[in-house]
Amino acid sequence: FQVFKIEVLMSGRKHFVEKRYSEFHALHKKLKKFIRTPEIPSKHVRNWVPKVLEQRRQGLELYLQTVILENEELPKIFLDFLNIRHVPTLPKAESCG
Repeated sequence: FQVFKIEVLMSGRKHFVEKRYSEFHALHKKLKKFIRTPEIPSKHVRNWVPKVLEQRRQGLELYLQTVILENEELPKIFLDFLNIRHVPTLPKAESCG
């Protein structure tokens, strides 16, 4: 089976996930109950040529990135999927003196 290596940017930090498509699909079904989700790339791929696989990988990357951008509060299942223990808050400007 095919594993996709995806990189997403969240709160200025890069996170990497390596998951099968079925795992993304399962996540999508759960997320739909809690938050607005973008479309997930189609489940059916005619052939497993590198170009098609790369398009699918990019689609999954875009999917995750869009979820992050469109939702201020991210469900725990999403953070778990990305293996993020806690969401780092953006550092506030320190006051001088």
